[in-house]
Amino acid sequence: MLDRITVLHFSPTGGTRRAALLLAGQIASQVEEIDLTLPQPPEKSFAAQDVVLVAGPVYGGRLPALMVERMRQYTGGGARAVSAAVYGGRAYEDALVELDDLLEAQGFRVAAATAQLSEHSIAHTLAVGRPDAQDEAQLAGFGARIAEKLDKGDANTPKVPGNHPYREWAGMPVVPVASDACVGCGECAKVCPAQAIPSEHPSQTDKTRCITCMRCVAVCPAKARALPAQAQDMLAQKLAPFMQKRPENELYL
Repeated sequence: MLDRITVLHFSPTGGTRRAALLLAGQIASQVEEIDLTLPQPPEKSFAAQDVVLVAGPVYGGRLPALMVERMRQYTGGGARAVSAAVYGGRAYEDALVELDDLLEAQGFRVAAATAQLSEHSIAHTLAVGRPDAQDEAQLAGFGARIAEKLDKGDANTPKVPGNHPYREWAGMPVVPVASDACVGCGECAKVCPAQAIPSEHPSQTDKTRCITCMRCVAVCPAKARALPAQAQDMLAQKLAPFMQKRPENELYL
C-alpha cells in the first residue's frame, strides 16, 4: 500500500465519490479529496512523485463536459494517475478512453484504469445498492494490484476500450422540475454544480445550463424535485434490458 493518494471526483449524487474512495483506500493509507462539483474547486499542484485517482460519472457514454472543463485547471506534472469511469450498469462506452486522453493531455501518466459500478442516478433499480460488499472485496484486490504496479515504478500505460472520435452526446432533453411541494429553501441552488438553479427562484431550472446530474433531486429536503414522470417512464423502459444481469467492475493495468 502506498502512503498517499489524491482523489479528484465529480460526483453530484455521491455514487462516483463512494466508488472512488473505496478503491483509493485500497491503494494508499492516506486519501485527500478534491471535489470537482464545486463552482471553484481548490487549486492543487502535482509533481512526478504524486499519485492521483480521477473519477467521473458516465453520462450517455461520455464524461460530463463540466467535469472535463474543471479538470483542465489541473496540470499533472508527471504525476501517476488511476482513471475511474463510474457508470450505472448500462455501459461506459467512450468515457474511460476520454478520461485517459484528458489526463495524458494534462500531463498525468496513466498507470491504471477502472470501470466501476454505482447505482444509476435516475433509474435507481439499475445497479441498485452498488457498490456493495461484493464490489468492495473486488476493489480491494484491484487496489492491491494497482499499488503493487505503482510501487514497482511500472510505467506501462494500459489500453482501454473506447472509440476515436468519441460518441456524440448532447445531454438529456429534459431537466428536473419542482413540484408544489417546493418550500423555496434554496438548498438545491447552493449545491448545483452547473449553477442552473437561481437562488432567488429555486423552483426554476435554467435548461441552458442544467446537465441533469440529479444533484438537486438528491438533496431536496422536501422531495420536491424530479424528472417529469413521462421521461422517467421512458428511461425505465429503455434501461430494462440491462437489469437482467450483474455487470462487474473492470481493471486495466
